[in-house]
Amino acid sequence: MLIGAVAWGLVAASAVSAQQIIPPGGSQFNPPPPPPPPPPKIEAPVIPQLDAPPRQTFQAAPHRSFSDRINDCLDEAAAAGLSPGQRAAYSRACANR
Repeated sequence: MLIGAVAWGLVAASAVSAQQIIPPGGSQFNPPPPPPPPPPKIEAPVIPQLDAPPRQTFQAAPHRSFSDRINDCLDEAAAAGLSPGQRAAYSRACANR
């Protein structure tokens, strides 16, 4: 009787250890989930120094083309109420500034 109980215990233990634990809704054929991504790097911001020379990073304004300047001058002349002949003279002088 003791031998039967020990044999039954060994069979039951091997059967339990051979089973896989499958989460609800899962399948034994699904691959394991990928590892989580690494945490983001946290860096302290650069603190400006009082004795450091100031850095000026700016871009020069793009140069407008001659035709853009003429159109702007014609619009200004029209807004000022100049006649067509006066607009032409004004736009020539204005665009060449």
